[in-house]
Amino acid sequence: MAGRAVGAGPAPPAGPARHDPAIEEVRHDDYLGRTSVASLRRSTRVFVERGRFELDDLRSAITAEAPDVLVIDTNAWGAAAVADASGLPWASIQPFPTPLPAPGVPPFGPGLRPRRDAVGRARDGVLRPLVIGAVQRAVLGPLNEVRRGAGAPPLEGIVEQYLRPPLTLYLTSRAFEHPREEWPDSFCFTGPLAWDPRAAPFDVPPGPVALVTTSSEFQADGVLVRTARYALDGTDLTVLATMPAGASVTDVPRNARVEEFVPHSQVLPHAAVAVTHGGMGATQRALAAGVPVVVVPFGRDQAEVGRRAERAGAGVLLPRRRLTAPRLRAAVREARTLQPAAQRLARAMAEEAGAAGAADRLEALVRDWR
Repeated sequence: MAGRAVGAGPAPPAGPARHDPAIEEVRHDDYLGRTSVASLRRSTRVFVERGRFELDDLRSAITAEAPDVLVIDTNAWGAAAVADASGLPWASIQPFPTPLPAPGVPPFGPGLRPRRDAVGRARDGVLRPLVIGAVQRAVLGPLNEVRRGAGAPPLEGIVEQYLRPPLTLYLTSRAFEHPREEWPDSFCFTGPLAWDPRAAPFDVPPGPVALVTTSSEFQADGVLVRTARYALDGTDLTVLATMPAGASVTDVPRNARVEEFVPHSQVLPHAAVAVTHGGMGATQRALAAGVPVVVVPFGRDQAEVGRRAERAGAGVLLPRRRLTAPRLRAAVREARTLQPAAQRLARAMAEEAGAAGAADRLEALVRDWR
């Protein structure tokens, strides 16, 4: 793609950090929420607090780089406000299920099953204002303070921010999303993000592997690894667990291995199943490789991710409150029967625009802006 772009969002895993270190000092505590709505309120407050530090970061980057286009992580709320006020063409990268409401799509957060009958419409009509209202009351005022500091117009509602970007690069597939009658013209489905940092070849354990993933930001989800090692002991599966937030697990049996990080692209060709915390990246990466999943959500968008995997027929959703070794073992057994559906979903995901399509849309955005 011609031109120069400046991006804002999570720092890359390697290379010099260019963001204010205070951003990462604002840590997620959504795992302390006792309900999905309480968890959602906590996580969105983090985005507001981090956003206060993003204003000067992005302004400085614009001054230093003189970019042609800005590309902003959708969770970088302060940076998005600066982009909105900058007068430059800008795009959002959205790496999680969109909260935009639509007929037949349940309110974002609890991970409800879509229902298009009268009962479903009544359920969604009652719950949507309750769920959205709870989050909006908690963060809309502080978010608009951040936006005023950036010189951006205030938002009338919390979901409006997902329609502000002229272009949204949506890192998923229509085949994975809940069906909608229409999508905003600004949304470009790219398919899942398949990038891995460069790494030396990884020594993958022999035999079929169960890849177990936990969050890259602490979420008290180490119990998933501890449960998986007991649940799958004595099976034909070797457990390979990743814990990038740095937690540790002791008493690892012979059929298990725990690492802080491994390149999933090297592991998934050997995986029979992925047991995930429901992070969109890890879950979709497995599905894009044709590997069925068991999703055990711990908060944030993870129940929504798990429900979409279930609806696609390529995964099993196991609520956190029901997580036990016998239930996880049964869920893994069921998920392994879903491999044909996972492979069909992988083919559908590969048909989306991809990186080339995203670059084309960005170039068109810059061209039309002028």
